[in-house]
Amino acid sequence: MSCDIHCCSSSSPQRRCTLPSPGCRVPTAEAPLFFILDTHGWGSPGSRGRALGGEKLSYTCSVRCVVQIVIYGDLPEKENILYLSNHQCTVDWIIANMMAVQQNALGHVRYVLKDGLKFLPLYGWYFSQHGGIYVKRSAKFNENKMKNKLGSQMKAGTRMYLVIFPEGTRYNPDIPKVIADSQAFAMKEGLPVLKHVLTPRVKATHVAIETMQDYLDAVYDVTVAYEGTTTQNGQRKEAPSMPEFLCKECPRIHMAVERISVKDIPKEQTFMRRWLHERFENKDKLLTEFYEAKDPEKRNKFPGEGHVAKLSLKRTVPSLFILTGLTAGMLCTETGRKVYIKTWIYGTLIGCIWVSIKA
Repeated sequence: MSCDIHCCSSSSPQRRCTLPSPGCRVPTAEAPLFFILDTHGWGSPGSRGRALGGEKLSYTCSVRCVVQIVIYGDLPEKENILYLSNHQCTVDWIIANMMAVQQNALGHVRYVLKDGLKFLPLYGWYFSQHGGIYVKRSAKFNENKMKNKLGSQMKAGTRMYLVIFPEGTRYNPDIPKVIADSQAFAMKEGLPVLKHVLTPRVKATHVAIETMQDYLDAVYDVTVAYEGTTTQNGQRKEAPSMPEFLCKECPRIHMAVERISVKDIPKEQTFMRRWLHERFENKDKLLTEFYEAKDPEKRNKFPGEGHVAKLSLKRTVPSLFILTGLTAGMLCTETGRKVYIKTWIYGTLIGCIWVSIKA
């Protein structure tokens, strides 16, 4: 018989999981979003573990949760939204997808990306074809181009889950110059200086809301924090990179989500700029409490009650097997390997030419 795998609520760095004994009835629980099998072997019958639902189960096994998402705030099933988040690493892209999965909106996710990313091999072309919008910074920002792309998607009746990182680049404690320049800009403009986020840029957010104000249902103000990204002295360190996220055990990721009605957001750019900065001031306060709270019980969590994102394995394992099977099938034959390599080479070249003209 098939059994579900449940992540235990242990707070230890290496979380253990439990597999039900044959014939047991398992209640709905918060399942891990991804999992890997530890090759050290299976536990013996009679060993015990406690599932998140609080029910003791037999036959413990060495299955480890790679990542666990804790969401603070309730999300509607489906709606057209603008997703505004702080930006720390490339994993933030995956986090946005994970939240979209919770609302059955994964296929509707589109990103506003910095222009240089359009030359990513194959993916640059893919993002463009899927409705992604490439923008340049400062004076080179092309508002009409962004408006036209959003307008074409609205005309087609496309569901909208548009992701924007208003900071424009990643907050990385290992690159202090970026943080210092951002703080200096805030001081120059008479804005409050932020510690755990960068000063947000308003142009892309303003164009998106102005163009889609009658199309969007809401704006999601999302604050993301990666557990375990402080030193023993309490100093921030770099958030996990994509390889670390995919290949190593990641800390829990916390997401505070506030739903804001579009009608409550000022439309004039000067006032929206102030509104957006205030939203990032709030993020800064949340992250300061998350990382620096004097009370250890308040650290590594946001205010309110969080719930672990639920995702059944049947929604992820089939696509994993299909992708792995297709890739392995191609790499196992000489002809397949040639096709695979040529697809990357020629696909990248054609894609770069395409996005240079169209994107």
